[in-house]
Amino acid sequence: MERKKTGPLKIAMIGHKRVPGGEGGVEVVVEELAVRMAAQGHQVTLYNRAGGQGPRLREYKGCRIITVPTLNKKSLDALIYSFLAAVRSLFGGYDLWHFHALGPSVMLLLPHLLGKRTVATVHGLDWQRAKWGGLGTRYLQLGERVIARHADEVIVLSRGVQEYFWETYGRKTTLIPNGVNLPQPLPPRLIREEYGLEKGRYILFLARIVPEKGLHYLLDAFEKLDTDCKLVIAGGDSHSGGYCEQVLARAARDERVVLTGFVQGEKKQELFSNCALYVLPSDIEGMPISLLEAMSYGAPCLVSDIEENTQVLGSYGARFRKGDPEDLRRALGQALTQPPPAGREQQEYIQREYSWDRVVEETLALYRGDKQE
Repeated sequence: MERKKTGPLKIAMIGHKRVPGGEGGVEVVVEELAVRMAAQGHQVTLYNRAGGQGPRLREYKGCRIITVPTLNKKSLDALIYSFLAAVRSLFGGYDLWHFHALGPSVMLLLPHLLGKRTVATVHGLDWQRAKWGGLGTRYLQLGERVIARHADEVIVLSRGVQEYFWETYGRKTTLIPNGVNLPQPLPPRLIREEYGLEKGRYILFLARIVPEKGLHYLLDAFEKLDTDCKLVIAGGDSHSGGYCEQVLARAARDERVVLTGFVQGEKKQELFSNCALYVLPSDIEGMPISLLEAMSYGAPCLVSDIEENTQVLGSYGARFRKGDPEDLRRALGQALTQPPPAGREQQEYIQREYSWDRVVEETLALYRGDKQE
């Protein structure tokens, strides 16, 4: 591998959809890392996937953006994008390549074979997700093996995934959890005007509407819950094979349910600032950024008891048994009458333990090979 560089680094980031945009957790991580690294004088190039809404940018907050063409097909878009992005990046003179997620990391082989330094972040064991068919699952597992065997450094977001890589491949990884920004709480102005929402009068689900996020469990539980609180479902689809349409059609039959679609900016801030309870009923997570955000606002939180959720929750919030709508109904009723620990102490805990500045510092140290044992 190439000799360590001590000055500013020239970095390629591949694997996200689009920055800016915040379409998912990967995109949030890439944007936070890239913008902060650029502010420190590093040259960061983001290889965006074509598509989405809004103008096609060439620069964003000090980062160079290259938009890579692809096909708008679930089975091929990520593969074509990551191949073309990796090939083009070989001519960029970068000091290192940072790949995000399992699928795009298959193409990590290209710079690796040329003796370039590569880093991969495993945002979750994506092949476990229900939306992938047999071929997609095998491709994601191939990306996992490429990461384990060929990446110079591997970043994981949870202890569970760290243990998995060691037990499965004998591969050491570095645990660097995601971060969260300091919140800006807002009164319910936009959400009152558009949805009739008032502070403390709604339960919030804010995540991508895909099977592994467990929205169907929440709907099962909420239908049987005797409450005049509303349930706000905020999120968009992500190649879920009809799941999103099915659950939203079901949700629309309950007049207590409010469907907002994908939200960002002030509307998102207002939803976090004023909810009675934030609920994340997921079966699978990498590192739940939406949970970090909810906790940073001091919102009471109720999550499924998977390790990735409880690791973030710490001694705050409440838990229910994963995949158990009846236990979720019980926990919802209890949390609405006796809110779980939250507030200022929870905010201080999140800001102390999940700082983006610390994430960037530890990632840059890893880039240079200065690993902490």
